[in-house]
Amino acid sequence: MVECDSLVKLYKTDEVEVFALQGLDLTIEKGELMAVIGKSGSGKSTLLNIIGALEHPSAGRIMINGQDISKMSEKELVELRRHTIGFVWQKSAQNLFPYMTARENIEAQLYFEKCSAKERKEKALKLLEEVGLLEKADSYPHELSGGEQQRVAIAVALVKDPLILLADEPTGAVDTRTSENIQNLFRRLNKERGITIIIVTHDISLANKVNRVVMISDGKISTEKIMKEQYKEQIDRIGENYGLGEEMHEEYTVLDKAGRLKLTDEIREEAGISSNRVKIEVQDGKIIISNVEA
Repeated sequence: MVECDSLVKLYKTDEVEVFALQGLDLTIEKGELMAVIGKSGSGKSTLLNIIGALEHPSAGRIMINGQDISKMSEKELVELRRHTIGFVWQKSAQNLFPYMTARENIEAQLYFEKCSAKERKEKALKLLEEVGLLEKADSYPHELSGGEQQRVAIAVALVKDPLILLADEPTGAVDTRTSENIQNLFRRLNKERGITIIIVTHDISLANKVNRVVMISDGKISTEKIMKEQYKEQIDRIGENYGLGEEMHEEYTVLDKAGRLKLTDEIREEAGISSNRVKIEVQDGKIIISNVEA
């Protein structure tokens, strides 16, 4: 579905150059529900923008649904954004027109499509029902809570049945209970629609509820966490994950295409590695990394 091959993104000003991505490799399969996490400035939002065809990489290649988007014309990129990718942003102003009702915001996405006013209205009401807000169809954004605004935004993003849904900090401005409702909605949409959902987040509870978590550090993938099968079944069954913690996922360190291995600060601290040199040995088919004695 999405393949990032040695992505580099360089931002330049008159005085400084900043690498947001430095040779990032990532493959996302069709129907995945995943989160991208990392510190501020790590490159996660840049990655989301590149996947969404909102920015071009400085180097490297990105394939979406088998197409190399770096070779697409601007017209083709517009069509990709309109029909293949849906977007949900943290701030309501980026998602919704304030002078339109919830239903009208959804209908607005269909004005240039070949459908009648009746079909637009039916589609909008169906989507509002899908996100649990049918009774708010005639409400304006300022009459909705933050969580309700985000659910309308998700409905807007789904209006053209995209293959990929990109969400940038979708729970960043809501309370814990509302965050849980949005998390459950993403999981249900992923299961029922089979849509690929990629979420950039600082919300650890949200990251714990997706099947795969990718950590970005210094513009590269440093670690991945894959949810254990028994927890996938449990969350799908009861819609909650109270009392479940970090053990829900298996953590893996990523080996990039150049054969480089990044050890997180936590791993180095636990192993007592304080220098920039380590000793590597192979014992019984296992790679042993140890601190170099002074």
